[in-house]
Amino acid sequence: MTVEEVEAPIIEAKEVDLKLQFRDFFKTFKDKQGKLKYWNKILDIAIKGEKSLIVDFPDLLLTRPDLALKVLEEPRITLEYASEALKDIVRGENPELVERTEKFYVRFRNLPRTIPIRKLGAEHIERLVQIEGIITRMTPVIQRLYKAVFKCLECGSETEVLQEEETIEYPELCGFCEERKRTKIESRKARPQFKLLLHKSRFINMQKIIVQEKPEDVPPGHMPRSVEVVLLEDLVDKARPGDRVTVVGILTVKGERSVKKGTKLTFEMKIEANSLEVSQKVLEEIEISKEDERKILELAKDPKIREKIVQSIAPAIHGYNHIKKAIALLLFGGVPKELPDGTRIRGDIHILLVGDPGVAKSQILQYIARIAPRGLYTSGKGSSAAGLTAAVIRDKSTGEYFLEAGALVLADGGICAIDEIDKMRPEDRVAIHEAMEQQTISIAKAGIVARLNARTAILAAGNPKFGRYIEDRLFTENINLPPTILSRFDLIFVMRDKPAPQTDEELVSHILTVHKQYERVKPPISPSLLRKYVGYARKYVKPRLTEEAAKIISDFFVNLRSKASENPNAPIPITPRQLEAIIRLAEAHARMVLRNEVTAEDAKAAIDLVVRSFKDVGLDIEAGVIDIDIIMTGKPVSRRLKIMKVMEIIEKLEEYPGAEVKKSDVIEQAVKSGLDAKEVEEILDQLRREGSLYEPRLGKIARTM
Repeated sequence: MTVEEVEAPIIEAKEVDLKLQFRDFFKTFKDKQGKLKYWNKILDIAIKGEKSLIVDFPDLLLTRPDLALKVLEEPRITLEYASEALKDIVRGENPELVERTEKFYVRFRNLPRTIPIRKLGAEHIERLVQIEGIITRMTPVIQRLYKAVFKCLECGSETEVLQEEETIEYPELCGFCEERKRTKIESRKARPQFKLLLHKSRFINMQKIIVQEKPEDVPPGHMPRSVEVVLLEDLVDKARPGDRVTVVGILTVKGERSVKKGTKLTFEMKIEANSLEVSQKVLEEIEISKEDERKILELAKDPKIREKIVQSIAPAIHGYNHIKKAIALLLFGGVPKELPDGTRIRGDIHILLVGDPGVAKSQILQYIARIAPRGLYTSGKGSSAAGLTAAVIRDKSTGEYFLEAGALVLADGGICAIDEIDKMRPEDRVAIHEAMEQQTISIAKAGIVARLNARTAILAAGNPKFGRYIEDRLFTENINLPPTILSRFDLIFVMRDKPAPQTDEELVSHILTVHKQYERVKPPISPSLLRKYVGYARKYVKPRLTEEAAKIISDFFVNLRSKASENPNAPIPITPRQLEAIIRLAEAHARMVLRNEVTAEDAKAAIDLVVRSFKDVGLDIEAGVIDIDIIMTGKPVSRRLKIMKVMEIIEKLEEYPGAEVKKSDVIEQAVKSGLDAKEVEEILDQLRREGSLYEPRLGKIARTM
């Protein structure tokens, strides 16, 4: 008796034993309510025509620990037997489904241990592992050859070969003419004995994704690591770049399993996914125990909880209480709304800080990125449009196109802190317009047309154009940002470094205390508890406007605009965009105390912050009134009227439309109409920069037609 004849019954007996164990588990396991958990799921699969059974690994570990251990250590064999067991049960319920379904899958989730991506090593190869991370790249869905049908060119018979390698595997022998062996293709002239019949072969859907470590899991000073994951069948298109996922699969190496002579000794790892789950909610990533929940609810009852939260934000930085309060509201956010027609109203709050050097803008941003759920910090100077939004890249080794997510997509559901936003190139800044208002990133490159979620709050900081903020100039003249960006921020604050004896003494005292007794500088609420408090509020608290709060907001909006309605040339003090900002801020203010109703107190607090922001950036220095057009268009009404006046003078001086006129004549006529000569020169320079005028000769100007 040969060795093969002895081993065959043993292998067959082992297969039958494993298959029976899985069948018995599927048929007998009961949940806490006494219901047959997996038997009922299999009946649903048979009825609905599905092909995957989701199994909670702790259930198998609890009832059959030996089988569970085998699944972890020998997943490739045991998962195959589990699939066969599932197929046998489904065959008894729906034979037609089994005939038209190539393969059924048993997918495990909730493994007892999640292995960090940077800890994956040689000891985990060919084991079942569970990882967590963010999808940073994704290929389009492609079709993988699963069962290839070959035609023998000698006798015409057909042979079916299961494809398990990364390259096509031809049959060794023909079933009808075994003496003729397949000829290896050494060159283009070589003719194989078998022809691949693609129309008779069977394919399965396949997709590759790159899963990267979560930002909070990356050690300081280290590069984030990633691993390739292969998705098959019903796992494809289950997630998209930016989603945080938990993947269970077999860790293996790239390349053919049958390694030939001369193959390199080093291999890259990949995971053949068994299951994939998308973490949609921020709270799912924050572990909140019963004790944590008790502390959170106790904190919410504290009458000074808002003050404590504000004091807990960047405690090492002195002052700026109104800015810290605004940032606290950004952490909690408003409530997003999905309208019946599919329109989405954002609930995330955007804040811009513009300030002199050395006022701790960057420190505030970095602190918020650390404390916020899904917080991400990036610098505008080192960020490109693709790095912030998304890009299509091509893999050099395989030639495949990947859709790669940027910072705003990776921070989906959290906060993205962008430092030095004024240093970004204009073409890069334009890329964040859609992300700020629609909260999506649309991309169409290399045949890939996609729309990714970017539901993130943006906290940005920038420096004044002239080094320090000049108070007698308009805000838009102080910052190198276009109105299209500025108008999308809910709140904008100016942080000035102004000498004042009393304030300076307090600042010095605070800084010296921080340096001498830094270990005692503790916030009222610890960062870890505050992070859980914010996550809990965003998950469970959905405040709605009360009639009283709605009336206060309505009266403020209508009264402010009524002053502008009396005079057609009066500046517009507020627009519907600021109205929505007030509502978001009021909802966030209610969330801070875990209240599901927006009261009059919340509405007044939101209005106070918006008015404070208006005074910082929306004040027309010359007219002394609030003019929101400074942010919306970059020019106040008073300036716009003067520009129109200058253009009218130029038109009157022209001999024919577009003719050149003397610059001195324009200034002379403008001065006679009541304008200042210096300001007229500034207006002419501005119009020339914008392209409305050009200078054909020295001392001459003309309109561009």
